[in-house]
Amino acid sequence: MKVDESYDPTPPTPDRWESLSTGNILPSIPPTPGSIIDLGPLADSPTPTTQRERDEQAETVVEGQSISPTQAALRRLGRDRRAMISMTVVLSLIVISYIGPLLYVHIGPPLTGAGPFANQTVVSTVYRNFTHQEQTLTDQPSSAQYPLGTDAVGRDILARIMAGVTVSISVAAMVVVFDIVLGMVVGMLAGYYGGWIDTFLARFTDLMFAFPQLLFAILVAATLGQAFINTLGPDGRLILVSLAFGITIWPQMARYVRGQTLQLKEQQFIEAARATGTTDLGILLRHIAPNLFSIVVTAATLDIVGIIIGEATLSLLGLGVQSPGSSLGLMISDGANQLGIQYTEVLWPTIVLAVIVLCLSFVGDGVQDAFNPRTKD
Repeated sequence: MKVDESYDPTPPTPDRWESLSTGNILPSIPPTPGSIIDLGPLADSPTPTTQRERDEQAETVVEGQSISPTQAALRRLGRDRRAMISMTVVLSLIVISYIGPLLYVHIGPPLTGAGPFANQTVVSTVYRNFTHQEQTLTDQPSSAQYPLGTDAVGRDILARIMAGVTVSISVAAMVVVFDIVLGMVVGMLAGYYGGWIDTFLARFTDLMFAFPQLLFAILVAATLGQAFINTLGPDGRLILVSLAFGITIWPQMARYVRGQTLQLKEQQFIEAARATGTTDLGILLRHIAPNLFSIVVTAATLDIVGIIIGEATLSLLGLGVQSPGSSLGLMISDGANQLGIQYTEVLWPTIVLAVIVLCLSFVGDGVQDAFNPRTKD
């Protein structure tokens, strides 16, 4: 092959040529400064092969782009496939449980053979209500009218599952709000001021730890449940259960917050805030509370699992939601008596409860790993 050497008047020398296996000779042109591309912090980095190496390389890019720690943690959480899939499942169940009944009661075909004498025809808005009973259609298998069948008193199992999930989520939401508010207030005051305030709040927290959460909830529900129902209506026992869990769950949150506050108050930005005349309340609200976001979110996410299990346990024991209300624990209790007749009555609520608990556990682990990378292997 003829080589065009007009680009360089200097005669070629042997060290400027490379011989290929085909025998062709091509010039080896040294790179010019304009042809060199700056690869930044990844220029000398090896190609990542494991998930941990990819995470560390991504964090290096994040730091180079001046991304905040919270944004970096959210990016780590987004790369956790197990946590994101679990979060999608939980959110889907929540949306279906809250919005699904509005559509579910309008899309079913008419039900024939209903009524006490099996001679009536009712529409879906009636028989797909989770409290409606069809005494002549008990323990039915799946059908067009009842996709998951009916229970021992002729109620739609799918409608009751959706209502039961809303109860679990509502109780968890109320308890978590109580947990975060009281835990942060007590923890920040104890950690920031110290002295006798810390001693008093620490002893009070230890006193609350002496009450076992589930046993305390059982005691309160058994003794005050009927009084709350008489005063607040059918939802009175649900409110009582939420209060019982809220009273006993916040001490753990307070300890987490107190330990983090002790570290934060010694930081230079807190000293700078004091030097500029910022009040203690301003420091707590503007500087310390925002920096507690990661630990509070992690602890609250993990607490939700225990709350849902606790509510289901109380309803299973007959101390939580009462009929005609619906709860996953109550459905499992009612279906356990029908195992020999229609086992699906206990199977479906058990599967839904297991999926919720398992997915929330995965989400909690993912949040913990994202906001505290040192927990990774």
